[in-house]
Amino acid sequence: MTRPGEDEFVSVVRSNPAVAEILGRAPQLGLPGWYLTAGGLFQTVWNHLAGRDLRTGIRDYDFFYFDDSDLSYDAENEVIERAATVFDDLGVDVEVRNEARVHLWYEQHFGTPIAPYRSTEDAIDHFVSTTCCFGITTDQGGADVVYAPHGFDDLFGGIVRPNPRLPMRHVYEAKAARWTTEWPDLTVLPWPTEPTTR
Repeated sequence: MTRPGEDEFVSVVRSNPAVAEILGRAPQLGLPGWYLTAGGLFQTVWNHLAGRDLRTGIRDYDFFYFDDSDLSYDAENEVIERAATVFDDLGVDVEVRNEARVHLWYEQHFGTPIAPYRSTEDAIDHFVSTTCCFGITTDQGGADVVYAPHGFDDLFGGIVRPNPRLPMRHVYEAKAARWTTEWPDLTVLPWPTEPTTR
């Protein structure tokens, strides 16, 4: 049983040719716990709401998987190279990352240590905005499976909400500033002054 908004979400994001092609080709890679996630999804919906070409302003398409059997750079890089071949002719940047090893480089890149993620869904839960927390994959029969822990109301309402699970206010505010330049009709909620749960 789908939740309110899920069917519309799938319909909209699959109308972006890049999303449809990535989802169609991804099973070739045989990766555990894979999802297409983040900007390629929620920004497609923002473009839909704004009546623009669905690909406008999307810098890349985040493709996550989770393989904790080998946390080496070389193993991840081999997957990145295979994915580059699979997605080569799409004309978009598909950013492939093994979420099982993010904690190994996150502090050097962002200045804050994080605990190891337990799954791809756990990684999606830790985006700086709850409005980013979407993933779509396919099951063995090819049916779409959506991960949307915060539902769809904010997304289709054009609301950007901070996610206190990742306490990086400066990253949230920097991303929100870019997003509102590209999608000026968004409503950006301020970072909370007190810890909140939602």
